[in-house]
Amino acid sequence: MPGKRKPAEPVKIKIHKNDMVKVIAGRDKGKTGRVLEVNRDTGRLLVESVMLMKRHTRPNPAKQIKGGIAEKESSIHASNVMVLTAGGVPSRIGSKVGEGGRRVRIARKTGEELK
Repeated sequence: MPGKRKPAEPVKIKIHKNDMVKVIAGRDKGKTGRVLEVNRDTGRLLVESVMLMKRHTRPNPAKQIKGGIAEKESSIHASNVMVLTAGGVPSRIGSKVGEGGRRVRIARKTGEELK
């Protein structure tokens, strides 16, 4: 049936909230920002100051809405970003078993642990 979209399957995303990421594809390619939100159902991220959209709002004095043009972030697909290490190097994410038997995320390029 045209126009009907089935819900996407949940995606395993290795990027967490508050990670620093670099955009590697799309109109904001090259920008960096902090991850504000991760949606594992759709496989999309909300990144600070990336994919900014303008929304025109009408003033509504009853609800104390001033009106004007507001800018806010829109989501970006997780495949279009790479996590940044502490040194600012974009890298893929791997994992290894650390001390205490806990699995920790590591940067594939440098081998350092990601917090």
